[in-house]
Amino acid sequence: MKFCGLLLSLALALGLPVQAQTRPVQVVVAAAGDLRGVLEELKTGFESGHPGIQLQLSFGASGSLTAQIQQGAPFDLFLSADEGFPLQLQKAGLAAAQDIFRYATGSLTLWVRKDLALDPARDGWQVLLSPGVKKISIANPQVAPYGRAAEAALRKVGIYDQVQSRLVFADNIAQAAQFLQAGSAEAGLISAAQANNPVLRQSGVIWTVPADTYPALRQAGVILLRSPYQDQARAFRSYITGAGGQAILARHGFAKP
Repeated sequence: MKFCGLLLSLALALGLPVQAQTRPVQVVVAAAGDLRGVLEELKTGFESGHPGIQLQLSFGASGSLTAQIQQGAPFDLFLSADEGFPLQLQKAGLAAAQDIFRYATGSLTLWVRKDLALDPARDGWQVLLSPGVKKISIANPQVAPYGRAAEAALRKVGIYDQVQSRLVFADNIAQAAQFLQAGSAEAGLISAAQANNPVLRQSGVIWTVPADTYPALRQAGVILLRSPYQDQARAFRSYITGAGGQAILARHGFAKP
């Protein structure tokens, strides 16, 4: 190290050009909880092809992240679990219409603990009325699109009032899945991406909730106007909406936007 320092000092003394070391640009991405897991894989793929850009990930419920952005949180890009929150930011003057983009369509999954010997593929929603299902994990409908979808589905099929007292509300969909892993609930309505977690697949039975029972989960992102790295954020947008990014999203249970 001392030798390198001497060489640098000598080069400066002789007026020789010194190549500056440039640090990668840090693009801060706020992401919905259902993207935990898939976004880490997208980050690896993107950064390998863009060595000058590093992604810093922050997860939470879409509504909570929207509130943080409105309060000045220094995010560059926001990936929401629906398109309503990006549109809300546009109306607030924090994003431009052309910088809102859809990147995936999410789907809701019912997970039931395997040792209860229940079969949602056969019995559908009736499994949630089983005496063995004492707690049902869902994301908070006030801030999480998947929580709103879960509540809408329960109401649509007419069992919300019967299971309301059993509902356990998580801050976001990733935490709802964590409740299931921890044994805090015997069943849950989570995203397909979370249900594909190897631990949950091994310990539970999953059933794809019919899409006509809840509003479509059109997942959208937005590049924020205050970001100093909008070009780099657009590069990541191009990656996740392109063939490579879409293939990764599909492997994690997301459909095309």
